[in-house]
Amino acid sequence: MQFQYCSPGMLLANLFIREEPTNRLVLITGQRGAGKTSWCMNLTRLARQLGLQPVGLLSPPVFRDGRKISIDLLDIATGERRRLAERRIEERADERLAVQTANWRFDAEVLCWGNRILEQIQDNDLLILDELGPLELLDEKGLIAGLKTVDERRYRLGCVVARPSLLGAARERWPWGEVMYIGGQGQS
Repeated sequence: MQFQYCSPGMLLANLFIREEPTNRLVLITGQRGAGKTSWCMNLTRLARQLGLQPVGLLSPPVFRDGRKISIDLLDIATGERRRLAERRIEERADERLAVQTANWRFDAEVLCWGNRILEQIQDNDLLILDELGPLELLDEKGLIAGLKTVDERRYRLGCVVARPSLLGAARERWPWGEVMYIGGQGQS
C-alpha cells in the first residue's frame, strides 16, 4: 500500500491524536539526498515534544566540502553517536575482513553496538530505523537486529527507511508496511 507524503507532524497526529490502529509500519523511501534522514530527525524531535520516547537508530551523513565522506550511527534514545561507515576510497590490506558495500566500509564494532541497542528495544510507541540497506535486506548482515525488531511489531508506529532499489525486498519481508516517498515519486 502506498500513501501520500505527509509531514512528521501529520503522521504523529494521525496515529496518536486520532488513535489509529497499532503496529503500523511506514516504509520511507526516496532517492539519495531526498531528505529521508532529515525527515526521521524531525519525526524524532516532534515525538519528544509530544511526550513520546522514540527508540531506534538514525544514520546521519557527515559531509566535508559538500561531499558525503562518512555515516554516523545515532542512538535515538540516548543521543550517543558513533562513526558507522567511511567511504571506500582505495583498497586496503584488511578490506577482506571488513563489512562493506561497493562504496562504504562499515565499522564492525559500531554495527555490534547498534545491534545491541536494537536487541534491547521493548514495546514502544515509535520505532525509527534509518536505514536498513543492502547489508540487512539482501545479505542478512549489518544491523540484522533491526529486521527482527520490525518483524516482531512491538511498536505502535514503526518507520523504516529503505532506498527505492531495496523497496521490493522490504515489502516482501513486511507486506503490511505502507510506502511513503520523500522528495519524489508518490509525493504531490
